[in-house]
Amino acid sequence: MTPPAGVAPPRTPDARAPRPEPAAPAARRGGLLRHRDFRLLWAGQTASAIGSNVTTVALPLVAVTVLDTGTFGVAVLTAAAWLPWLLVGLPAGAWVDRLPRRPVMVACDLVSALLFLSVPVAAALGALTVAQLLAVALGAGLARVFFETADQVYLPVLLRPEQVPEGNAKLQATQTASYVLGPGIAGVVAQVVGAVAALLLDALSFLFSAVCLLRIRTVEKRPERVDRSRSLRREIGEGIRFVARDPYLRVLAVFGAASNVGLVGYQAVLVVFLVREARLAPASVGALVAVMSLGGIAGALLATRLGRRLGTARAMLLAGMLTGPTALLIPLAGPGGRLALPAIGGMLVSLGVAVGNVLKGSFRQTYTPHHLLGRVTVSMHMLNYGTIPLAALLSGAVGAAYGAGTAIAVMTGWLALTPVILLVGPLRRRRDLPVAPELP
Repeated sequence: MTPPAGVAPPRTPDARAPRPEPAAPAARRGGLLRHRDFRLLWAGQTASAIGSNVTTVALPLVAVTVLDTGTFGVAVLTAAAWLPWLLVGLPAGAWVDRLPRRPVMVACDLVSALLFLSVPVAAALGALTVAQLLAVALGAGLARVFFETADQVYLPVLLRPEQVPEGNAKLQATQTASYVLGPGIAGVVAQVVGAVAALLLDALSFLFSAVCLLRIRTVEKRPERVDRSRSLRREIGEGIRFVARDPYLRVLAVFGAASNVGLVGYQAVLVVFLVREARLAPASVGALVAVMSLGGIAGALLATRLGRRLGTARAMLLAGMLTGPTALLIPLAGPGGRLALPAIGGMLVSLGVAVGNVLKGSFRQTYTPHHLLGRVTVSMHMLNYGTIPLAALLSGAVGAAYGAGTAIAVMTGWLALTPVILLVGPLRRRRDLPVAPELP
């Protein structure tokens, strides 16, 4: 599936960020491929990303083909997976700023593995219900809030500042590739042995990620001791105010939130549309979703080159243009040759999203003072991701009343308008984004 807008790779630290321990030297020849700890982090996150994107297709297929769930019920599953960003997103940022990050990430991997393992176990016992699928989606979403927040701050622990851009590019490229591989694997496995079995792959991927994290040798510097007299609410407020007052982060956060309404809105009912209206088999559904995501690989590989050649601000505007209007091809899907239309539209959308994610991630992560990073990250994520459950419910309601095809048309129409937001504020007047906040 196309990644939500505003999903960013880990940050490049600024001069105020803590330096990584000497125990994690980077290889000067061969790049980060010779860096043991980075390879472990990369391998674990790649496996987990592929597993998670198996689930984006497998979980709705379980609901539709095993439990005969309706359009709105499938959309509620998507909403449940993202609802934790609204419920605990802000305090999660403050908590992560107080805790060592690797143990948080390992715990989240183990919890997610157990949750997804419960689905095939319940199915084997004849006890699987929609309520359990909702609980799994909600619990895994909660673990994801803490994992992604901690992950944003962890990469600079392993690498020197000048190495982080290479790390970002590798992580983003494999993350984007997972949007192609995951749905394709899910469709094939669902066709051959059933959609429930596909969720076993996600459980195993989380276990593999946890093992990789545990094998990392670099000693993480303890977070600075927190002044217990300061309330959690005050710490959360600092992150929110930093985003709200900054003209660049503010625009990017609003754009990410608005574009996610359209992105996740059409994705929430896409499987229902392809199965029930386009009459595709599960393997064909997975294959089409995988093809729609192919542009993301090209986007991840081209993003830094476009940023250098066009300027990071201009390249971000170009990414917005690709993400929005091209989505209008997706609701034109039909049998036979008309399946090429959503394939082309989806590829262009995923290309634009990937370019935007790399550029926004590198900008935000180098721009934000390190001591605020967890709170600023989660403040933007809460706005970016907080619209996702609302979008899924809205799309599901429209789909239940007027059909999944109509819901996709409404959501892609909204998505086509969102690039206008990027023209508000200083972004349109610059070639490149700034490297640090301007002093008042």
